[in-house]
Amino acid sequence: MLADQYDLPLSTASEAARDAYALGLDRLLTQYDGIGAAFDAAIAADPGFALAHIGRAQALMLLGEMAGARAAVATAEALAGGVTRREASQIAFYRTLLGGRVDVSLAALLAHLAEWPRDAMVLNTNANPNGLLGSSGVVGQKARLVALMNALAPHYGDDWWFASAHAMALNEDGQHAAARPRIERSFARRPDSAWVAHSRAHLCYEEGETDAARAFLSTWLKTYPRGGVLYGHLHWHLALGELEAGEAASAWDLYRAAFSVQGGSGTARQKLQDASSFLWRWELAGQPRDEAAWRELHGFALAHFPRPGIAFADLHVMLAQAINGDGAGLEARIAEMAELEREARYPSGPVIPAISRAFLAFQQRDFAEVIETLEPLLAQSERIGGSRAQTDLVEFTLLRACAEAGRAEDTRRILARRRPGPAPVPVAARH
Repeated sequence: MLADQYDLPLSTASEAARDAYALGLDRLLTQYDGIGAAFDAAIAADPGFALAHIGRAQALMLLGEMAGARAAVATAEALAGGVTRREASQIAFYRTLLGGRVDVSLAALLAHLAEWPRDAMVLNTNANPNGLLGSSGVVGQKARLVALMNALAPHYGDDWWFASAHAMALNEDGQHAAARPRIERSFARRPDSAWVAHSRAHLCYEEGETDAARAFLSTWLKTYPRGGVLYGHLHWHLALGELEAGEAASAWDLYRAAFSVQGGSGTARQKLQDASSFLWRWELAGQPRDEAAWRELHGFALAHFPRPGIAFADLHVMLAQAINGDGAGLEARIAEMAELEREARYPSGPVIPAISRAFLAFQQRDFAEVIETLEPLLAQSERIGGSRAQTDLVEFTLLRACAEAGRAEDTRRILARRRPGPAPVPVAARH
């Protein structure tokens, strides 16, 4: 029986279909371009190959095309009559994943991996800060992901992808010394992998290695295609480095060319998150507001994300609403979140609404309200989802509010509690 690169049997007799499927999986794990095209080629070679349709569903999910993903899973289900138990379980997992209940999906993932730990397609939905655990809305999720990756490590040996994903989890949990050699081994094996480059960028951020990150990314990105999944996001990392280094013009040029909502590359969610967080960090660092950019972002956010659902994305939608003075829209979204929470479909609970109201208070220059709201929430920042580099947005907002309010003692106390390692906080003094 033919198998994928993780030695897992595949229910296809077509070597061409197997090879195209393996390419699709590789491109998914490297975060390169052509993921969907590879899985489509597998389907063309063997239309009855159920897991190729699951691969297509995964590619469509990355693009936010959920209706197409559901249709692809339905096709896989219709073809599941002669598949292996592992393949049937993977198909069932994706059906559960599309149901939108993070707790149920996590339980299904853990049950699947307990029997088939080398199913990288399934593990990949969880092995990053924006994965299932990252969307679970619980404090302690980063330690839980490390525990899972530690348990799975013996099954993967020296696999380059697993090592880089394991490293990312360790880095997010503050275990930088354990993360570094894994990243270096992964990079030696697959220097073309955007996921490995991403892991290295996060390690540089957490270790305060701004110049090293700038040098690495500015060189590495020259050969990464614009259609790659992380093209915009890695340029976001580079732009943050430029901003930290005082190269504001360079940072702005990167924003405009690589991850703005009009000129950027990536999915709608990536553009929303990277563009809004950069524009806000730009201001927190003392740079002038670009009103047109914020208006453009506000329209983009509401067009692509008219309803709440994913906490980390909602945070950035509501930041755009706050900056544009759309208090009514923000409160309407909060009401919808409350309804989702009552249905057990919004695990972050009241954290995102509270932060969004603090953004609005900042816009209204009510800095005392910002401080009173945000400081107690720092201990719950994991509930937002995303990486520590991404959720620094909240802490930086708090620090800028302290500066604007002239509360130097509060600033010193917050900085004293800040995790060790990251570069100096790019927050300007009061205007």
